[in-house]
Amino acid sequence: MAPIHWKLVVDAADPHAQAAFWAAALGYVDEDHTALVEGLLAAGAAPPELTVALGDGRRAWRDLAAVRHPEDPHEEKSGAGLGRRILFQRVPEEKTAKNRLHMDLHPGPETRDEEVARLESLGASSLRRVTEHGSTWVVMTDPEGNEFCVQ
Repeated sequence: MAPIHWKLVVDAADPHAQAAFWAAALGYVDEDHTALVEGLLAAGAAPPELTVALGDGRRAWRDLAAVRHPEDPHEEKSGAGLGRRILFQRVPEEKTAKNRLHMDLHPGPETRDEEVARLESLGASSLRRVTEHGSTWVVMTDPEGNEFCVQ
């Protein structure tokens, strides 16, 4: 069996703000879907109310935003990543419980505290420091309250 391509999808109240946070947190690229969006608008295949003009003038989907690893390939026509990718989709409901899936970031023990401080400066919050089974990590939340760990 050939490996299956995948992306992580995260529900969000503000997909573009979440994409900006995670692009900065991970050193990823905020995907630019302008060419795809403008092409579909020009062809009448998508209504304008499904799009938004971003602060930098790019045209984007109102309810979707994505980030991708800068070294991974991407499709020029759509701007979509073809490798490590996170898609943020707007949902109407708020987060109400602990994540069942989360990311672990691995800057290493020698730079963990500096990385935690950098993430806090981007809008993350530290919840607690955990030491178990010979390992230490910091449990954090992103700006919308999604948990992740920094090891």
